[in-house]
Amino acid sequence: MNLKFPFISLLLIAIPFFSTAQQSVNPNAFPVQITTTNGVIEGEFDVTKNIQSFKGIPFAQPPVGNLRWKTPQPVTNWTGVKQTKKFGPRAVQPYLYGDMGFRSDGISEDCLYLNVWSPAKSSDEKLPVLVYFYGGGFAAGDGSENRYDGENMAKKGIVTLTVNYRLGIFGFFSHPELTKESPNHASGNYGLLDQNAALKWVQANIAQFGGDPKRVTIAGESAGSIAVSTQMASPLSKNLFAGAIGESGGSFYPTLAPVPLVEAEKTGFEFGQKIGAKSLKSLRDMSTLELYQKSNGTNRTTFKTTIDAYFMPKSLPEIFESKQQAMVPLLLGWNSEEMTYRALTMGKDLTNESYVAKIKELYGDKAEEVLKLYPAGTPEVTEQSATDLAGDRFIAYSTWKWFDLHRKNSSQNVYRYYFSKPRPEIRDKDLEAGLAGGVIKKDKNAPKAPKPKGAVHSAEIEYALGNLPTNKDYAWTEDDYKVSETMMNYFANFIKSGNPNGEKLPVWPIAKDEKNPEIMIIDIESKAKKAENDARYLFLDKEYK
Repeated sequence: MNLKFPFISLLLIAIPFFSTAQQSVNPNAFPVQITTTNGVIEGEFDVTKNIQSFKGIPFAQPPVGNLRWKTPQPVTNWTGVKQTKKFGPRAVQPYLYGDMGFRSDGISEDCLYLNVWSPAKSSDEKLPVLVYFYGGGFAAGDGSENRYDGENMAKKGIVTLTVNYRLGIFGFFSHPELTKESPNHASGNYGLLDQNAALKWVQANIAQFGGDPKRVTIAGESAGSIAVSTQMASPLSKNLFAGAIGESGGSFYPTLAPVPLVEAEKTGFEFGQKIGAKSLKSLRDMSTLELYQKSNGTNRTTFKTTIDAYFMPKSLPEIFESKQQAMVPLLLGWNSEEMTYRALTMGKDLTNESYVAKIKELYGDKAEEVLKLYPAGTPEVTEQSATDLAGDRFIAYSTWKWFDLHRKNSSQNVYRYYFSKPRPEIRDKDLEAGLAGGVIKKDKNAPKAPKPKGAVHSAEIEYALGNLPTNKDYAWTEDDYKVSETMMNYFANFIKSGNPNGEKLPVWPIAKDEKNPEIMIIDIESKAKKAENDARYLFLDKEYK
């Protein structure tokens, strides 16, 4: 029975970018300075928004030269004033997704920078803190993206940060020689260790920005959400935050789950041999360009997170089942159309016959059971079932598994959402929705792509963080802004108190019920209800075990 269906690879399909935002001088701001543990930084205060911002703050030494593929090292102290008014470089990465609008200062291995937006009037305020990790399949993304901008969450009274971390071969490469040279006897997971270093920086410095180091919530979408689940599981990070938010993704098979270190070492060793690099030294001696070009032809998920007995001592199910994870409140969920049914049919037309044939191919003698959970019927019913199965196998199941393990193995409150607001029409009629939530140019010779009926993967980000206006591709409506205000307030309340509920919001119950746990449907009219589809995840849970 073939259960290894390559949905993650679909997430990483190359999609061209259409624009990259340029940074500009803010005419409505004056300089402000803060003393960090490493020295004085200068950002700016915007008088029209009453928000301080500091961009491109180094939180670790540049991971270049001999520091390539090493754990992030502490920043060297500086004298004088370091300018932090523009975003730092983004991690080395190819152009992958059409929904990433960067404002970064180029691309470089020297990428370990974070950004802070603060509404604090003094350093004594002890405001709640949000640390956000971007998505992109651990192959793309950056803290400068418009959709993650922290200004609007800061206006809610929250000190907000976005954090860069290493990607691809630069962030997740394992090799026997790397493990041997490491004092931790581990290799890989450098991107996750970068996030850990940023969380340590927050503990040491956020009070200077008016934040409370005891009230830090970590959050992220897709790979960023997967990263949040790993930070909850890691003994290195689990005491560095007080709450967690996950948007579409957990580090559980089949969604970018960590592999045994020996497997990752073998992959890295074979890669080196293939490109003629017989030693770690020769790999480190390669220029950024050479290593990028030689690795760019590999599958985007070749270099994986690892169970390394250091950052990740065991698999996440083992850690959560033994109650060794961070015991913090958790808010998480996924979207109504995480993946198109075309991923299931591999681009072929969807009919009842082709759908049933695919189910039999994937599940063999369990096909009838699957068809009860994802039934064929009218064209609309079959399309919805195929869409649901594609999304569940891609990323919804892994998020559910994280949800299920934490609520059963902690005393902390767990809140689950289902985001179902479809995006409005695309403004430019020459563009259409792409597979991974971005936009692509229409191919006049290709069949017309079906219009998404639900909320596609990554669609909720701008709603949750209050950044709809930064995405110019869509003709946002009053309903979209209504949904955004609801979701943003839920998130802000949770960051402040560990509880999303608040005045004028529909009541969001804790997911307590063992068989049909409560779930919040976030849409134009948001409402809580008992779960209706958990039988799907219970079936997949048995299959993946």
